[in-house]
Amino acid sequence: MAKSVQDILDLIQEKGIKMVDFKMVDINGQYRHVTIPAENFSEDTMRSGIGFDASNYGYAVVEKSDMVFIPDPDTAVVDPFCSIPTLSMTGNAMIIDAPENRPLPQYPRNIVRAAVQHMKDMGVADTMLILPEFEFYLFDQVGWEVSGREISAGVDAQQSYWNSACEGKGVVVPKQKNYHIAKPFDTSFECRSEMCMLMKEMGIDINYHHPEVAASGQFEIEPQLGEVVHMSDATMMIKYIIHNTALKYGKTATFMPKPIYGEAGSGMHVHMLLMKDGQPVFSDDNGYARLSETAHYFMGGLLKHISSLCALTNPSTNSFKRLVPGFEAPVTVGYATSNRSAVIRIPAYAKSPNKRRFELRNPDATCNPYFCYAAILMAGLDGIKNKIDPHANGWGPYDVNLYHLSDEEKAKLRHLPTSLDAALDALENDHDYLTAGGVFPEELLKNFIETKRAECRQLAAIPHPAEFEKYYNL
Repeated sequence: MAKSVQDILDLIQEKGIKMVDFKMVDINGQYRHVTIPAENFSEDTMRSGIGFDASNYGYAVVEKSDMVFIPDPDTAVVDPFCSIPTLSMTGNAMIIDAPENRPLPQYPRNIVRAAVQHMKDMGVADTMLILPEFEFYLFDQVGWEVSGREISAGVDAQQSYWNSACEGKGVVVPKQKNYHIAKPFDTSFECRSEMCMLMKEMGIDINYHHPEVAASGQFEIEPQLGEVVHMSDATMMIKYIIHNTALKYGKTATFMPKPIYGEAGSGMHVHMLLMKDGQPVFSDDNGYARLSETAHYFMGGLLKHISSLCALTNPSTNSFKRLVPGFEAPVTVGYATSNRSAVIRIPAYAKSPNKRRFELRNPDATCNPYFCYAAILMAGLDGIKNKIDPHANGWGPYDVNLYHLSDEEKAKLRHLPTSLDAALDALENDHDYLTAGGVFPEELLKNFIETKRAECRQLAAIPHPAEFEKYYNL
């Protein structure tokens, strides 16, 4: 049920709210915020919004950079991490225009909403449901330095195998043996349970949480399927909750795809399905893996555009340290049932027609979720529009372990980009499917590419500690 301004005012009164916090999103998918005293919140706040400078958020806007943020009352939640009672809302950025404001096309939340409208205009479906899996590390200590005198990074997790000689109680996990491990080895159980309870309080339903493979503190929290705009907001809030709850327990959380050399990386696999008039679009009892022709075309679009998608779904240089063979991360362009070595996996356990779906396994949580989910939808819609058959294009189904193929057989397959630079090259050359229907503005993609190119140049110029090991004594 949609909330009205009066609903928000009643909630402020009921909860004794002193501050109202507006959470906005920058180009990298990170929260920024502006806060007003609760007594200043009114109907005019919802109508006129809060002014901000979009250029400071990373958006290279053609229009004047002064924008207004219009809160969405349906996103109102009490922030559990503020000692002063605070109500939090996200919303949409608008261009100040006469006679009325209009949406800022570059703002992430506006883009995912535009992608959904494009899907509706095509008549393909009226709802996209997604389920992102959140893998992350919890460390007890972290520190780094990048300067002339030192280039270093260090982490510690008390439960890790490397503390076997100093932990004192023998409660350590062998390397790569953390998956579903129970107490006493699962030392962050209460921390993660509290994370999930807070998510539930904020309207985010959770399937489960559990230890993941890496012994050095890797875990997963999986929400339930949700509508794509809601899940874009929920992704931001889930990360916010995980970071803040970790600090409460004296830990630090990271969604870096590959923080530990030799351990499993952290991805954000995205499950997806489409619905129309309450009926599943992807279900067909007679199709491969009981998926419809439309579902296969959707997969075809993802696989055709996967290299350019990686620039938006894996937008950090660290992302490509995860996308390597040997750690259950996908490296091959293809699809299959119950096969974690292909970039698209069809879960065999999703047997109900309303749950039949597939997951894209390459994304990670360094992405801007609004860009990521919108781009996934646009690639799939392009596949449907152009009837891109993944089987006819030689992308599967691969019902073998692709890691175990010979080098000669692997050479016949398409692979994901091996660097962010390569993914950005692909995005420059292949982005018409994103700009279709005006969903992704050309100027946003250009600015995004330039911003990420600068990151690549900066990091490429910094000496790496491993280079000392390789080259110092030559």
